[in-house]
Amino acid sequence: MASRPDHDAAAAAAAVPRVTLSTGHAMPVLAFGTGSSRTPPDLADTILHAVRLGYRHIDTASFYRTEPAVGAAVAEAVRSGAVASRADLFVTSKLWISDARPGRVVPALRESLARLGLDYLDLFLVHWPVATDGGTQVGFDMEGVWRGMEECHRLGLARSVGVSNFSATKMDRLMSLAAVPPAVNQVELNVGWRQEKVREACARHGVVVSAYSPLGALGTAWGSDAVMESSVLHQVAAAKGKTVAQVALRWVYEQGVCFVARSYNRERLEQNMAIFSGWELSEEEKELIATIPQKRVSQGEYFVSPDGPYKSVGELWDDEI
Repeated sequence: MASRPDHDAAAAAAAVPRVTLSTGHAMPVLAFGTGSSRTPPDLADTILHAVRLGYRHIDTASFYRTEPAVGAAVAEAVRSGAVASRADLFVTSKLWISDARPGRVVPALRESLARLGLDYLDLFLVHWPVATDGGTQVGFDMEGVWRGMEECHRLGLARSVGVSNFSATKMDRLMSLAAVPPAVNQVELNVGWRQEKVREACARHGVVVSAYSPLGALGTAWGSDAVMESSVLHQVAAAKGKTVAQVALRWVYEQGVCFVARSYNRERLEQNMAIFSGWELSEEEKELIATIPQKRVSQGEYFVSPDGPYKSVGELWDDEI
């Protein structure tokens, strides 16, 4: 029999706020991210350490190739008593573009579950509004793909379903055809790309917004230093006695946005947990942060082609750039 969960970790987990999705399920606002161009060989151990610190939401994707490590960490967390049961963890994964076609959605989710060693996902997202067939980009059948996502939900394979990288325009279109509405839209969002239009659309429709790259993905091939090297954030952090990352994450949280924070550094994992209580940004600090220049970094230019469905970055994002 597994031992009782560590009381310190349980207390820390309880301190992380949760948001109730449209399906009625509660999602921790802070997720441990596993998407990286340089995945460490000890990822499962790092995830397990994060769970012992109090992390309860783990974000993965078929494309990241981290589902086996996530599954191993979940199994060990339960076996070792770091959590009482699988139900104490919230696991998100995503449908890759090669499976974003009618007839492939449910099988793709079953394959993800097999790699994870799980019976269900807490949240399953369409990774991009993009589809390929045999390596060739084809038109994205939004309705056909979403019917597959709804079937995943109906079968109990995904307790909630949602999307990622959907513009406000695409959210409005999806809501017009969805029988089961998307619970979440996970998008690039940080102080350098505030995503007001997407946030407004999601608020209208009762969709939770989740931020990826809340720190600008500095250090990745496509990332930016707009967040971590921001003189404004450095100024606020110094005044608060906080790190730049903590100020950036606190800003996201105060916008009512959930976030996926990727760090394999154990000290920073603890720092990420410490943003929720005991301090907040002042109105003056938020006004200062609002002056930071805006630029989308994750352009998705690799999905743009003169012969493809999206002939420009503007078309991919419905000119919301």
